Amino acid sequence: MGIFGQLGEAMKMRSEAKRIQAEIAKISVSHSNGGITVVVKGDMTVESITMEPTAYDEVKAGKPARFETMLLNVVNIALKKARDTVQREMQRMMQASGAMNGLFGK
Repeated sequence: MGIFGQLGEAMKMRSEAKRIQAEIAKISVSHSNGGITVVVKGDMTVESITMEPTAYDEVKAGKPARFETMLLNVVNIALKKARDTVQREMQRMMQASGAMNGLFGK
């Protein structure tokens, strides 16, 4: 393959990478526990954190550390769910597009 063929392949791979990135940006997952709900986007940013009034019960009871631990756990689980979802989606999209073939010259 000549230089122009390689350049064309590189441009096609870049376009495919942008498409995959756009699809990942659409991913949104959530996790709820103890009245706390966290929504995380595919780019690993926290989209929202909402709390029911019951979520503050630990703070009202003089146990803010328990509330903080619960919040931290909900955020971390939501991030892990997002990471796992993104990984599955990327594998599915790469297989569907045959994007890996260009990397290995197949």
